[in-house]
Amino acid sequence: MVGAAGVGVLLAIQARINGALGVRMDDGIAAGLISFFGGFVVLLAATFAFPQARRGWRNLRTELRRPGGLRPWQCLGGVCGGYLVFTQGMAAAALGVAMFTVAVVAGQVSSGLVVDRLGLGPAGPQHVTPARLLGAGLAVVAVVIAVSAKLGSGEASWLVLLPALAGIGLGWQAAVNGRMKQAADSAVFAAMFNFGIGMTALAVAFAVEVALRGLPHFPAEPWLYTGGFLGIFVIGGSVALVRFTGVLVLSLGMIAGQLVGALLLDVFAPAAGTGIPASTVLGVLLTLVAVGVAALPDRPGRAGRRLPR
Repeated sequence: MVGAAGVGVLLAIQARINGALGVRMDDGIAAGLISFFGGFVVLLAATFAFPQARRGWRNLRTELRRPGGLRPWQCLGGVCGGYLVFTQGMAAAALGVAMFTVAVVAGQVSSGLVVDRLGLGPAGPQHVTPARLLGAGLAVVAVVIAVSAKLGSGEASWLVLLPALAGIGLGWQAAVNGRMKQAADSAVFAAMFNFGIGMTALAVAFAVEVALRGLPHFPAEPWLYTGGFLGIFVIGGSVALVRFTGVLVLSLGMIAGQLVGALLLDVFAPAAGTGIPASTVLGVLLTLVAVGVAALPDRPGRAGRRLPR
């Protein structure tokens, strides 16, 4: 749980960096592509440097050929990361960041419940217990409270479906990335493959955008291009942890870490013209409660009280 929250904190820092790059370039897709490309280059070098990671290619091929093994569609988790970046460019400005965040979290926790119940992740099937349902519901409420001060900045419309679908994709991505790590027996290889798939999807979207708008402006500040390096630890940590936590608890832990990280950034490195509403602090605290509730272990004597399959 501490690891999942730590991954979430890194994700909040990465979002701040990538967001700043996207604003400077006036192009969220290009900023996302740069982030994915930076992480992919480092992970590709690491894959060739470490023997266990190099064996990931052979292990993955063997698993794909094995009857009942990994399926090709389970190797496409990186597309969901690329789609999330795409939806940020398409819908975040129109909906407002607050509404966008709520839609992503709602889709993510819903997907985590379903994915865990179906056993799509490496942790196997997870029962839908009252505690897990309560924790998922509390997480959505907590995020709504945390961003309530800004909910009026955008208009709800059919566009809200785009970030909701992105959240659903994030739950599925965590599951299949964990399966790939299990098949390849290397978190480095699984993260590299994930970055490569996401980078390819964003490259296609960027090529279309360049044909329509031309090339964006590239700022000179080096720190704006470091988001991809943080993404290495975000994806690598996720694929390593999901085996132990399941998708729902991993997602909730990362959401809690993101809110805590965003709060710390607002305190120690605030963006221009921003403050810290009391609702944000309350939402962060309630999210931590939600994670604790969802992570409660099943009691053997309560097995009969689990919800029907």
